[in-house]
Amino acid sequence: MSVHQELDTALRRLEATMMAANLWRMEPPSPDAYASEAPFCIDTMTMQQWLRFVFIARLDTLVEHRAAMPAKCEVAPAVDVYLAEKGISAAHRLLMQKAVEEVDRLVTEN
Repeated sequence: MSVHQELDTALRRLEATMMAANLWRMEPPSPDAYASEAPFCIDTMTMQQWLRFVFIARLDTLVEHRAAMPAKCEVAPAVDVYLAEKGISAAHRLLMQKAVEEVDRLVTEN
């Protein structure tokens, strides 16, 4: 299986985990929110908005075009802090953390 196929599988797992934790359904950010220069667009979006509409969307584009991966990806620590602050259940938090760590690993190692 190619890295793009593995990443696609990992992204679908992340989506499913977000859905199970009730973190998928939300309003899309305004077009201006995408212009943020802050890490994770933290000043214009929630972490879950950024995950869905920026992170997953951009990686889906890389997968679709079989494009080169970024040099590194270290999203898991920020997601863990967000989930802890949001009060997400331990089970969903663990599943989300594992899903994001897998995406980080696939992007960084390739």
